[in-house]
Amino acid sequence: MAVDWADFGVDLHLDLPAGARRTSLEHAVRSAIRSGRLAPGSRLPATRTLAASLGVARGTVAAAYDQLVAEGYLTARTGSGTTVARVPSAAPAPTAGTSTAAPRFDLRPGSPDVAAFPTAAWLRATRRALAHSPAAVYDYGDPRGRPELRAALAEYLGRARGVLAHPDRIVVTSGYVQALSLLAGLHPVVAMEDPGLPFHRAVVHRADARVVPLSVDSRGARTSLLSSTVDAVVLTPAHQFPTGVTLEPSRRRAVVAWARDALVVEDDYDGEFRYDRQPVGAVQGMAPEHVAYVGTAAKTLGPGLRLGWVVLPERLVEPVVEAKRHLDVHTEVIGQLTLAEMITSHAYDRHVRAARTRYRARRDLLLARLRDASVGGIAAGLHALVSLPPGGPREADVLAEAARRGLALGDLASHWHAADDDHPQGVIVGYGTPGEASYPAALDVLARTLRSAA
Repeated sequence: MAVDWADFGVDLHLDLPAGARRTSLEHAVRSAIRSGRLAPGSRLPATRTLAASLGVARGTVAAAYDQLVAEGYLTARTGSGTTVARVPSAAPAPTAGTSTAAPRFDLRPGSPDVAAFPTAAWLRATRRALAHSPAAVYDYGDPRGRPELRAALAEYLGRARGVLAHPDRIVVTSGYVQALSLLAGLHPVVAMEDPGLPFHRAVVHRADARVVPLSVDSRGARTSLLSSTVDAVVLTPAHQFPTGVTLEPSRRRAVVAWARDALVVEDDYDGEFRYDRQPVGAVQGMAPEHVAYVGTAAKTLGPGLRLGWVVLPERLVEPVVEAKRHLDVHTEVIGQLTLAEMITSHAYDRHVRAARTRYRARRDLLLARLRDASVGGIAAGLHALVSLPPGGPREADVLAEAARRGLALGDLASHWHAADDDHPQGVIVGYGTPGEASYPAALDVLARTLRSAA
């Protein structure tokens, strides 16, 4: 009997020895179910079809199915065929020293409240965008990104962040990490803030660039320390991560002057969220030919969208486009069209304003609960740094006490370029991650943790 492979259904990928008997088929199907390769609810081929594909008798397959039904691995219903039953799959055992239990309260930095994603507005924008899009949008596209999004971003960034952007200078990326990797690959020596996010340093290292630490104090990165041996510097000037300080004007001017022969990579990861001060415009507006401005939708909407953008000096447009073409051809299109529609309809602005109000209330509640603690970096963003006094408690003790109470916090120690017991001690509190209902309880646990550790 010839098998119609176009209408075969599930490919079981069963590797049976020549002359296989029923027991061999039972073992193969049973193992595929236990390992999770055959998911619950998967429909198996008819006995006649599977028998023909495996070169065995139909009765052999029928007997194997009957046995696995009896054991509870399969479910058979007249008229509905045979499907995989819902049985627990074998999971790899956790390695020593790791915990698989999620914390009860998560105050780690890095993510917004994804439960507040504007689902209804996103769906409306998607419908509008796709209704007016040609079929060509589903084909391979421009590595720079969809023209609709680049045009929308040029207008939005100029209005909201003071960025001088032309659509031809914008490249849409799959988030900040891809933008950083593309830029680092063009610059052999890169200065990065100390303290700063260790994962971003790893991204630069993997791009075959050498990382040079640039210390940060209460006025931001010490840009006067940059030398001519550095090809690029990565800064978070609006809200430094993790200290939360803002790069002061004199240091902005200093880094722009230094960048006449180099590049500033401006990471504006949460520039839309400011509370107690006027918006701080992007450094890029001071020197668009020497600053690569990087922004994302990760904090305003959600990191799961994987949408970012970089506004480039003219000399870097073609090298970055060529590098992206060979990396992933282009960023996915549907999200680009939807975000463009949200921006042009001002639904994005309305969402950002609502989110800013919500996070401002969270920030204020954090300060109220920790009125006796030293909390910094609170004028903007989605995180705060709780500094610990020199006399203790130590950062490790606070984190251990928090974990004992089911609370996850961000550590400061891993953000330094080099480990040193003399570094200032502190914990990073992210107030974007928790849901609205659990946030007050999380702050109560945080306050009790700090009192107990002290």
